[in-house]
Amino acid sequence: MPMSTVTSKGQITIPKVIRERLGVRSGDRVVFREREGGEIVMEAATVDLRTLRGRLRPTRSGVTVEDMKRAVRDEGTRR
Repeated sequence: MPMSTVTSKGQITIPKVIRERLGVRSGDRVVFREREGGEIVMEAATVDLRTLRGRLRPTRSGVTVEDMKRAVRDEGTRR
């Protein structure tokens, strides 16, 4: 069974076999949940970006070619 030691700062190193099982890498987050009976479970808190597809909408519309030309022309006259 993999084991870790808690440092004086309360930190642990997650053993490689556990990181691989959870699918976590450096910079990923994990969560600790308490189950009934006091058991503590560590789970990966990472989100697969594909699950977010379609949930976010752009806050502004695209820019037309005419808008870009006008902006370039306006900037040129400003100088």
